[in-house]
Order: sequence, then C-alpha cells, then structure tokens
Amino acid sequence: MAGNSGGPWGGGGNQGGGNDQRPPSGGGGGGRRPEDNQIPEIDELMKKGQEQLRVLMGGRGGGKGRSNGPSGGGGGGPHISKGMIGLGALVLVGIWAFSSFYTVKPEEQSVELFLGDYSSTGEPGLNFAPWPFVTYDKVNVTSERTETIGGGRSDGLMLTTDANIVDIDFQVVWNVADPALMLFNIADPKLTVQAVSESVMREIIAASNLAPILNRDRGLIADTARENIQTTLDEYESGIRIVRVNLRGAEPPSEVIDAFREVQAAEQQRDRLEREADAYANRVVAEARGQAAQTREEAEGYRAQVVNGALGEAARFTSVQQEYAQAPEVTRRRLYLETMEKVLGDVDKMILDEALTGGEGGVVPYLPLNELSRSSGQSGQSN
Repeated sequence: MAGNSGGPWGGGGNQGGGNDQRPPSGGGGGGRRPEDNQIPEIDELMKKGQEQLRVLMGGRGGGKGRSNGPSGGGGGGPHISKGMIGLGALVLVGIWAFSSFYTVKPEEQSVELFLGDYSSTGEPGLNFAPWPFVTYDKVNVTSERTETIGGGRSDGLMLTTDANIVDIDFQVVWNVADPALMLFNIADPKLTVQAVSESVMREIIAASNLAPILNRDRGLIADTARENIQTTLDEYESGIRIVRVNLRGAEPPSEVIDAFREVQAAEQQRDRLEREADAYANRVVAEARGQAAQTREEAEGYRAQVVNGALGEAARFTSVQQEYAQAPEVTRRRLYLETMEKVLGDVDKMILDEALTGGEGGVVPYLPLNELSRSSGQSGQSN
C-alpha cells in the first residue's frame, strides 16, 4: 500500500499541495464525488506516529511538509540524539544502584557473596553490594524459632536404661548466631535442629532410669540436653545458638498408662513399707544398744561397789585387828555389842529379868520397847 502513488480511485494525487483527488477522466461526469475526502490509510498513520516520536525525543521531522497522500513526505530513519543516550545511561545507573544498595533491619544481618563466595557480613542499616558481582542474603538473627519434638508423636517415644518406654515432649528454642555458617554449612536448619535434638534426647534418656525422669530430674535433663545439642551443632559449624530446652512432659505411653500407674502405686507402697521397717529397726537397735550400755554401766558400778566394799572391809578389819592388839578386852566387848545390835536391831524383843520376879519365874511388867523405838523414830522423822 505504501508504494501506491495514486488515490483510492486510481487517479494521481498531488503530494505537495494537498488537492482533492479526482477519479480518472474516463469515469464519466465532471463533478466532485462525495468520497473525495478519503480516510488516511494505516501506513500514513504509522508514519505520522514515528515523526511525532522523533520530535518528542529531540529529533527533527522529515520532508518539507506533511502529505495527505499515502506516499507523501518523509525524511530518513530514526535518529538517536545525545539526550536519549544520557537518559538511557541514567536509567541504567538507577537500575544498578537500586540493585546494589539495600537496607538491613535491626533484627537482621546480611551475608554478601562475591561471585558466589563469602565476602562479608552486613550490619543493620544501609549496605552496598555492587551488582552483579556481589549478591546478598538477609537472615533474621534475633527472633527465636521453636522446634517441638514428641507430644504424642512417634519421635517422642524413647527407651530408658531400665527397659521402660517413656513419651517425651520437649521444645528446642534457637536463633542464628552466625548467618554465614548457617547458609553455607546447613541445607535445612529446621530439620537439622530437630534431628540433633531428638538424637541427643534419646541418648540422655537411654542413660537414665524411668523414675528420675518422671519425678526429680526434669530440670537436669533439660540443661544437659541444651549443652549437648549446642556442642553437636558447634561441631557441624552450623552457626545456630540453642537458647533453651523446655521439657514439657515425660509420661508413659497411653497404651500402658494404667499398668504403669499400678506399678507406681505398688512401688510407692513398697517404699513406704521399707521406710517403716527401717524406722522400726533403727528404733529397736537403738533401744537394744541403750539397754546394753546401761547394763554395762550397772555392771561396772556393781564391780566398783563390790571392790570398794571389800577394800573397805579389809581396811576396817585391819584397823580392828590393830585396836584388838592394843586392848583385847575392850575390843572384844565392842565387837560383841555391835554384833548384837545388828542381830537384834530388827527383832521384836521382850526382857525377862529373874531379879525382878523374885526368882520364881514370874513375868516382869510389860515394857513395849518396840513401840517406843518406832514412836521415837517416827517423831524424829516428823521433826
């Protein structure tokens, strides 16, 4: 269509003057037809659009004028000016700067890679990584992530050293200590923490009896698990920090919980009876030891008494013998009187004196010596 120099009616059009196109002379009739004002064709519309674009971009229009015909006007091809080149350069610089400058939030750190190798770690704030040679990954290093293991799932069933099964429910809370190590050495941090935590907890439970796990050693188990998990992750150079381990529950499996409770009740009763037996044994043994000590003390006292009494008698006999040697008659009489005092001291006595009865065997008037001695003794005590 662009090569057709004639109008739609086959006549030659005037490209420069913009005159009306008329049908050929052989077409009959000399008057003007109503269709003389033709609609511009597609090629003419495209050409006008190209000219306007060149003007907007700093170029110049082609030809001396604008023709109404389909083949009219036109200069050369598209012209690229210095302004277009500068604008394009600015756009490219803007795109490069937008790709090279980035912002790191306060809770994040960035890992910069130079041609795929670790380069540096970006701190919070505005950072520069010249693209495309340097790329970066941003990692949240302050938020705590929680991995739950057990709690009714099969990964919580663990075997103790006394051949019992216990259902462990615990959480591992962790964050990122070194984002570069985590990105380069760990493919999946979440799965790594879960696998290491489960392995460490199984090792701890396998070295413990069931009763301490259920009762008094939960805090100790949680602390030991945190230390061992951190040690293992450090050996992997994972760049992960374990914040804490929460041991939320330790129970027998639901299938054997009733039997386990019965066993626990029996063990508690056994422990109670053992404590009662130990208390009774301690009491009886203490009493026996006390009685034995008392008996020994009494024997020692009796021995000392007998020995001292014998020594005293021997000394008394020696002193009497010495006195007897000096005054035999006086000593003899004194011994006689002392002996009679001992013999007759506790005997009820009646005195018969022949001189008082006239020698005829009469009975002397009654003299109640026993009552007199008792009454005198009682009056002495009352005083």
